[in-house]
Formats: sequence, C-alpha cells, structure tokens
Amino acid sequence: MKQPSPRSTGLLVLLLLLCLFFADHAAAATGPLGTASRWIVDDKTGVRVKLACVNWPSHLKPVLAEGLSKSPLDRISKMIRSMGFNCVRLTWPLFLATDKSVSSRTVRESFDGLGLHDAIAGIQANNPKLLDLPLIQAFVAVVENLAANDVMVILDNHISTPGWCCHGNDGNGFFWDKYFHPDLWIQGLTNMAALFKGHTNVVGMSLRNELRGGRENVDDWYKYMQLGAEAVHAANGDVLVILSGLKFDSDLSFLVDREVNISFPFANKLVFEFHWYGFNDDSEWANGNANDVCGRIVRRIIMQAGFLLERNFPLILSEFGLDLRGTNTNENRYFSCALAYAAANDMDWAFWALPGSYYLRSGIVDHDETYGLMSFDWSGIKSQPHLTRLQSIQKPFRGPGPMLPGHITILHPLSGLCVSVNDSSQLLVLSDVGRCVDRWTYTRNQTLSLNNDSSSSCMAAGGEGKEVRLAECQTRWTPLSDSQLHVSTKMEDGTSLCLEVGGDGRTVVTNPCRCLSSDSSCDPQGQWFVLVNAGDWV
Repeated sequence: MKQPSPRSTGLLVLLLLLCLFFADHAAAATGPLGTASRWIVDDKTGVRVKLACVNWPSHLKPVLAEGLSKSPLDRISKMIRSMGFNCVRLTWPLFLATDKSVSSRTVRESFDGLGLHDAIAGIQANNPKLLDLPLIQAFVAVVENLAANDVMVILDNHISTPGWCCHGNDGNGFFWDKYFHPDLWIQGLTNMAALFKGHTNVVGMSLRNELRGGRENVDDWYKYMQLGAEAVHAANGDVLVILSGLKFDSDLSFLVDREVNISFPFANKLVFEFHWYGFNDDSEWANGNANDVCGRIVRRIIMQAGFLLERNFPLILSEFGLDLRGTNTNENRYFSCALAYAAANDMDWAFWALPGSYYLRSGIVDHDETYGLMSFDWSGIKSQPHLTRLQSIQKPFRGPGPMLPGHITILHPLSGLCVSVNDSSQLLVLSDVGRCVDRWTYTRNQTLSLNNDSSSSCMAAGGEGKEVRLAECQTRWTPLSDSQLHVSTKMEDGTSLCLEVGGDGRTVVTNPCRCLSSDSSCDPQGQWFVLVNAGDWV
C-alpha cells in the first residue's frame, strides 16, 4: 500500500480537526452568553460563540415578522439555519411592549386594518395558527420556532411606533422625541426582557436602533442608555445588553474618554454595536479611487467604533448590506471593503436583511427588498454568490477556546473564497472556506509559508499573467495601496505584481497591480485579498 506523504497526513489530521470544529461550533448556544475581553463567549465554558446573524424585521406597521404570508414559519427558520446563520436580530417596535391596543390586536385584525387582505389569505395558507394570535403572542411564536431550529435571537428595539425606519425627523430618533419618552421606553425594555426570561435562545437585547435627529447629545445618551441597560439586566440577567451609538449608530467615538457607568459587571454582559452602509459614503466611492476610499473609510470606522475592539470591548457590526442585484458599483466596492474589515477583525455581525419582500413598506404593498437574502416570494435564496461571501465570515477565526498554534487564512472578499493549494499541481486556487485547510504564515522575511507542508514551501510568483504555485521560499510579499488589500511582490526587473483571481475564477495569478492611481473608474476587487489571523480550534 502506498504510504501517505507527510503533507497529506497533516491535511488529514487538520481535516479531522475542522470537522470537529464545524460539528461543535456551527450549533447555536443553548444557554446564556457573556463576554471575555473583546469576545462573546458561552457563559458556562468560556469558549467563544461568534454571532453570525441576519436581521429579520418585525417592526413595520403590521407588527409581524416579514414573509409569513409567503412561507411557513418553520421553513423560514430552517432556511436561516441552512444558510449558516446561528442568530437572528429580530426587530420590534416599542409599542408592542407598552401599548395593549397594539400587543393584544390579533394578526388578522392588524392586517385587516391595513387593507392587506391578500396577505391574510397567505398567512391562512402558510401559518394558520398565527392568524388569530395577539401580535405579542405571534412574536413569541417566532422566537420559539427559531429556538426549535437552533437559532439564537437578539431582540432589537428598532423604533417606537410601528413603521419603516429611519428618518431624522420621524419622532422616533432620540429621547424626548414625539414617540420616544424615556420612561415608556424603559418600561418597554423591562417588559420585553421579562417576557423572554427563560427563553434560552434569546441571548441579547439591543436597547435602541439608530439614535438620531436634532435632539441627540452625548449627555442624554449616557443618562438614558445607562438606565435602559440597568432595567434590562434587572429584568433578565441572562441576556447581553447591547448599546448603539449616535448618528444612525455610526458613532461611538465619545466612549474614548468616558466609560459607561453601570452597576452590573461591565466585563460580563455589556456589548456595543455599530452600523456601516455604503450609501452613507456614496459620493466618496463614486468620485474617489477605491483603494484610497476603502483605506480612508476604514480609518474613520476605527476612530468612530473600531477602537473599542483595540481596547478589548465587544463590538457587533449589527447592520451592513448592499443591493444584491449587483448593479450598484459603489455599494459593490464598499461591501468588499467592509467584508475584509469584518474578516480581519473576526467581528460578530448581523447582515441586513433577510426579507425578499415586505407586507407593507412606506405605503407600498409587497415592497421588494433589494437588500434581502430571500427571493421576492420567499421560496429560495436571491443570490448564492453573496451568500457565499457572508458564509466566509460565519465561523470564528480565533478567540477563547482550545486552539492549535495560529496561522493566516488568505481570503478573497469579492468571492468569499480563500487561497489554498491544489495537491496535484501545487498551484494556488480559490476554495470554499469550509473546505480550506491550508494554513499560511507570514514570516519575518515577508514570505508566505505553508504551515502544513513538511518541506516549508512558500507562495511563489512566476511572472506577469502566470499562475502562483508552491516553490522555494524566495518570493517576498507586502501589502500595497491605502486599502492594504493588494498582496504584492517586486520582480527582478523592478515591476510590482499583485495577486489576482485568474480568468477562470478559481486559479490565482500575478499581474501588474491595478487601481493605484487616482482613477475612480478602476475596479481593484479582483486583486483584493485580506490576510486573516486565525487559529485551529480543537
């Protein structure tokens, strides 16, 4: 019998470890979560639990989780789990927890009052048991069905009065706005926290979505967010208490000089969240060089929120997303930049959004959600390539828990694939992250060495347009451009070549580094790679 090579033996061992990892860590936690430094962990074991969530809106005027007129609840929950998400950020309007005329209204009455008769027929066909439940009980039913499908839930108080969010002057933006009385808000948080005490899949409560508007100020943020945090923890000490920032949850910079003052253990239950969308920087992406823009915006993100990770506080990117039709050039570039940042920092996150359509949004019945993962009729997935990209960051790269020595995973954000080695040809190829077992080390000599290869082979450039392969450790690689996402090497003739995805979409080649000038029309995404510090869980 032919004996396996040292490299193939190492691969078999690593594959076994990865199988154990996926079996152990793909499942959602079944008990309370806590924090350890910047990580969210299982309270009992101290092992990291990475939140890879999708937003499921339930805060619009019908006050029912979207899609239940088009698909059975259990089927949607199973779809969420099958897509690899272990968590749902489930939105709710404050009045659901404070106004009995809302909470006691049945699903049928809510939809009938809005003239949504076709949706009533759809709910009758797909979820008949929900139709005559009070809205608050239907909300509980959604949470319980997610639990039955091993999906964790973060309850997000998205708005006060049911409707689409968010505008700066909609009366829901900041404390003391028309629909945002602090005392009522605290009562609603208390009611919701108490209602879900004992629901072990409810692992966190986000106190308020996207604070905004003319009234917002730092002093009131501290005053009321601290009161809200205390109220939630007093009513349900098991849940993570998640605090959002100012300016539509894009700014937590005020925390640089002033900490949150709470009575319960800060280091055990408190988490922060921020949002990042491309449309907020649309003119920059449209008019600037993509490398420069990505680098500049990432630095701004770090100043406004990312510094918390550097200070070892947990931070969730609780909303980010793009038009999944793929026709918006600016958003496409933003998303590759954001995905690279989320991967490099191994962030917990929640994608916006799940719905393929809404019952009623901004006066439009059956409103199409171009940012939604589900198809318009909720029968399947809208875009498998975009889902693959999200799946590349669903599993933890590192964190508390038993791990083998660290390494680097090389991720291509545009495809969601990672760099691995074809055993037969020794060529570098792109592989699905779930099957990517090759472990790289970036050495002091600036080589990229293959850890699981007994001969210490390295990534080697062959020349312009040539395929990259394993060879002797002579090629030096350095990050290039303001984005730091070009992985480049200088050839003997002085030209700089960068890693690039080949024309077949799978091989890795080197070509002249693109988009290093001020040209805003140049698209560098094919050459964007991120080196992610990682470790192997056992």
